[in-house]
Parts: sequence; C-alpha cells; structure tokens
Amino acid sequence: MSRRGNSIVVPEAREALERFKMEAANEVGVNLKQGYNGDLTSRQAGSVGGQMVNNICPVRLMNFERNYRWVNGHEKVFTYNFSVVV
Repeated sequence: MSRRGNSIVVPEAREALERFKMEAANEVGVNLKQGYNGDLTSRQAGSVGGQMVNNICPVRLMNFERNYRWVNGHEKVFTYNFSVVV
C-alpha cells in the first residue's frame, strides 16, 4: 500500500486549499503571504494548521452528571465528559 503523505489527491483543489489556508491564518492572526513563508515560527505555522483542522473537524464537548447513592443520605456526583468529532 502506498502512502500519499501531504499530497493533494485532487489537483484541481489546490487553489481552494490555498484560500482555506489564508482564511485560517487570518482567523488566528498570522500574516501569510503567497509563496514561501519560511520566516514563520513553528508556533505560528502550527496554529494555522490547527485552525484548519478545527474548521474541518470541530469537537463538541458535552457534560453529563448523575447522582450515585452509596447509602441513603450520602450522595456522590459523577461527571462524564464526552467529546464528539463531527
């Protein structure tokens, strides 16, 4: 099985991906320019990539609580945290 890595599967989508990257950079306040962006720090580049992932797969958090009774009058609250990727 061959590995594709970061190659674009549909070459016609390159322009749309570039626009998407620029929008994500604007959202996090990183100044991207067309072409080479080697002057960015790792943190800046990572924040752009992270914002792109968050826009593609937002995580929804839900909290549930329930009471569990060990003995009458002694209650303990349990909290369940779920994350759902949509």
